[in-house]
Amino acid sequence: MKILKGIAIVLASILIFWLVLAAFISGDCNYEKSISINAPIEKVWQNTNTLKAMDQWSPWNDLDPNMKKDWTGTTGQPGEKVCWESKEAGNGCQEVKKVDASKKRIDTKIKFLTPYESEANAYVTVVSEGNGGKATWGFTSKIPYPFTVMKMFMNMEDAIGKDYQKGLSRLKEMSEKP
Repeated sequence: MKILKGIAIVLASILIFWLVLAAFISGDCNYEKSISINAPIEKVWQNTNTLKAMDQWSPWNDLDPNMKKDWTGTTGQPGEKVCWESKEAGNGCQEVKKVDASKKRIDTKIKFLTPYESEANAYVTVVSEGNGGKATWGFTSKIPYPFTVMKMFMNMEDAIGKDYQKGLSRLKEMSEKP
């Protein structure tokens, strides 16, 4: 009985420590990556201003060539939406929330359904840089309490940096083609 009581005290102490620690860690999660592109920014913008355009350079299409996609809404307008189903890439939906052609920015909301439920707000911006442009692809999300402790063990560059780099490199290649 003493051993069980000791185990219960240790487990309760770990839980209390976790909950207190989590209270001091922000749930905000942000990541972005940029690439310089030697092409007119209008051309780069055309490759980023709709979900269908972004799908052409998406690195996640490589995970499952047979991914089922369902497109709804008007292309390039708020409400444009793609939902996907895939054993390898999971299930979810991405919807355009705002397109600002004057600022060359598109904002979307992503809802992942599997392998676990989560949401993120994603964006792509294109700005002038030298004789071409710079595209920035990023997202913001919120990790719920008490899972904020997981941020101590997360490295976003390791987790998704290669995918973002692959996508942006494809965008660069597409945009720089004559």
